[in-house]
Amino acid sequence: MNSSIVIVNWNTRDLLEHCLGSIFDNPPEGLFEVFVVDNASSDGSPSIVRDRYPQVHLIENRENVGFARANNQAIRLASGRWIMLLNPDTEIKPDAFNVLVRFLEDHPKAGAVAPRILNPDGSLQFSCSPAPSLMREAQRLLHWPGIRPDGYYAMQLWDSSMPHPVDVMLGACILFRMQSLVEVGLMDEDYFMYTEEVDLCTRLKKANWELFWVPEAQIIHYGGQSTQQIAQEMFLRLYESKLTYFRKHRGGLTTFLYKLLLVIAAMTRIISAPLAMLQKPDRRQSQLKLVDNYKRLLTSLPNM
Repeated sequence: MNSSIVIVNWNTRDLLEHCLGSIFDNPPEGLFEVFVVDNASSDGSPSIVRDRYPQVHLIENRENVGFARANNQAIRLASGRWIMLLNPDTEIKPDAFNVLVRFLEDHPKAGAVAPRILNPDGSLQFSCSPAPSLMREAQRLLHWPGIRPDGYYAMQLWDSSMPHPVDVMLGACILFRMQSLVEVGLMDEDYFMYTEEVDLCTRLKKANWELFWVPEAQIIHYGGQSTQQIAQEMFLRLYESKLTYFRKHRGGLTTFLYKLLLVIAAMTRIISAPLAMLQKPDRRQSQLKLVDNYKRLLTSLPNM
């Protein structure tokens, strides 16, 4: 088997069907296999796979075991030399898989690569970032100049005709060399949701594997369709996972300082909440939801 594709799904039936269609319309060269790991969806996702894509290996979990563990279930069964982790809310564009494979074949030190990810309107989606650090998190959370609030590189400035070395790639679509995963291990299952790909990219870099953004390969990412269903819970999961990352890779002191930074960021937003009333209705509602999220984060931090 040349290639394996792993998709973890939770209640995104229609998008999953579209994603699978794009894979079989634009398949990898050579023999390939596709795994769908369903995390106890209630929207009939497994039936779509069974009825319309019987060639897909379907794993049905009785409960939502999280993103990392679900991916690992399929990776352990995969036999491909190359293994793509792909979100169900994506659409593979023509030749994308093959472009990424050719890059890995031509660059033996590359452990993983990611495509150019596009928004549904065709614009660039920011998808690569530096490795997390306390300073970068401070700049991001406190909105210091010179850094995007989402922490990504300023990718709009990159030459879109050239591959670019990166530290971290968005887990929506990454193609790994199976050899690199055998060397550093699979996804860390201490992460339920978020930051698991950051952790894996960090371990690959520590093991001297190189990571690249390869813009010649393109996919569309509809973005956050599962997590939007439980947005507030996912906000807490995000920072819980970031704290796990700092504990594992930066040590106890940095983790303590990061918690302190989160307290400062939360208090800043809570104190400035009245200013949201001066915003237009849509913006006001968004700001007030964010303040509610930070209030919950503040009360949850002692147990994280």
